Amino acid sequence: MLASSTITALRQQITAGDITPRDIVLDVAKSIDARNTEIGAYLSWDVESALAAADRADIKKPLGGIPIGVKDNMNVTGQPCTCGSRILAENYTAPYDAGAIQRLRSAGAIPFGRLNMDEFAMGSSTENSALGVTRNPRDITRVPGGSSGGSAAAVAGDLAIAALGSDTGGSIRQPASLCGCVGIKPTYGRVSRYGLVAFASSLDQIGPLTKTVEDAALMLNHLCGYDAHDSTSLNVDVPDFTAAIGQDIKGLRIGLPKEYYISGIHAGVSASIQAAIKQLESLGAIIEEISLPHTELGVATYYVLAPAEASANLARFDGVRYGHRSGRAGDLMEHYTQSRAEGFGPEVKRRILLGTYVLSSGYYDAYYIRAQKARTLIRNDFTEAFKHIDVILSPTSPTPAHKLGEMKDNPLAAYLEDVFTIPVNLAGLPGISVPCGNIEVDGIALPIGLQIIGKALDESTVLRVAHAFEQSR
Repeated sequence: MLASSTITALRQQITAGDITPRDIVLDVAKSIDARNTEIGAYLSWDVESALAAADRADIKKPLGGIPIGVKDNMNVTGQPCTCGSRILAENYTAPYDAGAIQRLRSAGAIPFGRLNMDEFAMGSSTENSALGVTRNPRDITRVPGGSSGGSAAAVAGDLAIAALGSDTGGSIRQPASLCGCVGIKPTYGRVSRYGLVAFASSLDQIGPLTKTVEDAALMLNHLCGYDAHDSTSLNVDVPDFTAAIGQDIKGLRIGLPKEYYISGIHAGVSASIQAAIKQLESLGAIIEEISLPHTELGVATYYVLAPAEASANLARFDGVRYGHRSGRAGDLMEHYTQSRAEGFGPEVKRRILLGTYVLSSGYYDAYYIRAQKARTLIRNDFTEAFKHIDVILSPTSPTPAHKLGEMKDNPLAAYLEDVFTIPVNLAGLPGISVPCGNIEVDGIALPIGLQIIGKALDESTVLRVAHAFEQSR
């Protein structure tokens, strides 16, 4: 089954002449047809267009002929881009390729399929999509995580070779953890955000979800790079990330933040992480306890800053230029309010209201400015810690995947699912989730993710540690 294979293995078969890109696209399409009704990872897919691209693929390119699933908040020419929202589901077709899509095409990859997500990337379970729920391929009664739940479920369920996701507060790493695949958020600015529909512009970052660390490194090679269309894009050299694959980790210093190893973590998660620590120590890594003293401010800081930015970014969805337009409006103001009320779901409305509130007169200094100061403190914690260590280790999520609907009426509990991933976004650092074990619940093995956090622009060391751990298991 080609759909269950890795990019690296498929590229070897293609160059050897054993298979063609058409074979891969057909096998992935077959897998989607067989399981997508059950899992709900894809919102749409166009087999004929993908086959046409496969037939003209340049197999000499590094990703030549490999189909890649795309989270449905990235523009791909001629394809829908719904962001999991009713407001864009009716009549928006992307007129251009996002920067990340342009780079993948240049490397020979084939964008194939639109993957489900929490509406406008606001959520940690993919239950907030207006277009249907995505289910965890390990246990379809449970969530896949979010907001890139469709991407993680597709990769882990062998409905995709690899996929693109976006990460604002953990939206690549957390679903990778809950579904049992690899997901990496690069340093902020490493990958162009041009053509990514914005949630929180100072936090959003595109990254890959893959079956192996080596595939993640390969995709990063062709996703990263400067883009003049994105004012936050970093004009820095991009190393060959695959060069880190296979290097040992003897002598590397790994920090364990005492604020991350706390009560409230599921016992099975703690056991898996402790086993991972021992495994890395056996490979020659030096384990040290560290402190990130402002960790407790992370979730509160995020839920001031991210909604504030979302409130501004989502103001463009007014029913005038594109997207859902209410047919019940009597005047212009009613047109705005009705279109947005009908088009946005409850979680998006909640965050817009929260963001508008913290930006409003009389509350701006009390909330938004104080949150920006707290963000600086969190970033400084990491800067200080990385003077003495090479990477930081933690759980990706404090719990395994919960049941569908379990947190529907408790958004605060859902927000705490990202307690270990949010600080990485606030500091703009790279972080990866790699599978590190399973917890048996009701007779089903639920995956656990190990998060490895690195210095800014040091994805190579993050990948080096992640690959060494992956291969040792």
